[in-house]
Amino acid sequence: MPELAFSRRAALRGLGAAGLFAALTGCGVPAAFVPEDRRGGADRSERDKRVAFSNWPLYIDTDDEDEERRPTLDAFSEKTGIEVRYTEEINDNDEFFGKVSPALMNHQETGHDLVVVSDWMAARFVHLGWAQKMDRSAQPNVAAHLDPQLRSPAFDEGRLHTVPWQSGITGIAYNRKALGREIKSVGDLWQPDLAGKVTLFSGLDESFALLMQGNGVDVTRWTESDFHRMCDQVESMVKRKHIRRFTGNDYTSDLSKGDVLACQAYSGDAIQLQADNPDIEFVVPEEGAELWAESLLVPNLARHKANAEALVDYYYAPEVAAELAAAVNYVCPVPAAREVMAASGDKETAELAENPLIFPDGEMRKRLVVARDISSIERRSLAQRWNAIVGL
Repeated sequence: MPELAFSRRAALRGLGAAGLFAALTGCGVPAAFVPEDRRGGADRSERDKRVAFSNWPLYIDTDDEDEERRPTLDAFSEKTGIEVRYTEEINDNDEFFGKVSPALMNHQETGHDLVVVSDWMAARFVHLGWAQKMDRSAQPNVAAHLDPQLRSPAFDEGRLHTVPWQSGITGIAYNRKALGREIKSVGDLWQPDLAGKVTLFSGLDESFALLMQGNGVDVTRWTESDFHRMCDQVESMVKRKHIRRFTGNDYTSDLSKGDVLACQAYSGDAIQLQADNPDIEFVVPEEGAELWAESLLVPNLARHKANAEALVDYYYAPEVAAELAAAVNYVCPVPAAREVMAASGDKETAELAENPLIFPDGEMRKRLVVARDISSIERRSLAQRWNAIVGL
């Protein structure tokens, strides 16, 4: 189970890479855009059985006795003969973007065959033409098993360039016993008994959708006026000192220690919080919650594209997806993995199959949506408004 000391979704981002992206996309025309037919390079997969895969820390299964071993990757190599150079070098979306963007802008190799970034960052790669189209004919597991709710985000219709690694829900976590009542909606966060006991995420991309949903906004088609109305509301709560603070991944500590009673939270973190304290509950509000993903993509000029595609498809086999989901406890993007997990001879693993924060049930899914991403044109002004409220 991933440590709560690090949450890849809540990693704070600096403004450097965001500024770079704004410059690249000034006037709405990506200066560094690469057309589809110029993204591929000479694929060495056939003669060079390797793949360079970069991911976030603590985001894959490990062996109980040797944390350096990763059973699913070892099994892939044994099955295919493809050696995986796996690195946990992605600690922050913008930081990684800044690291690889000089090469991609200049049509050079990055040294990466496969990377995992949050979908709002994957949107940047796709909009700039820095992610290659995958060969779905070589990925039957992806075609058969990808969660229908994640198949066609606005930034990558049809999921031609990206594939979810894991998914999750941005909702509300709270201490039911200490609060003494239920939280059912985003509006419940603003009740007087939570004054000074609420935290929100500091990151714009992490925060905005749930808060807009609380105002009844359809976040698949939100407008700038919807955004500013939400900001007005949050700004008012800041002035009243109703919001204790804005957080990154440290929100879990505040809730565990009792410094706050309710907060924006991620479903993957909630599972471990509940294991440590059964009084903590995670709720998908009545108005709905954001379903998000961190996604795999193949950067331009990757040397081992076919090998990377084979690795992606391997993780969409239900038995492999189940093994990964049991380890990391995020929403599994392969619904068919639920039956595999339920049939496990290990009681704790089998019980995870019934957890709606790993396999959302039909009732919960009705309230989950994939939010429209923030366009490059919108980002500069919207980030300025939000960061001024948050204090970044």
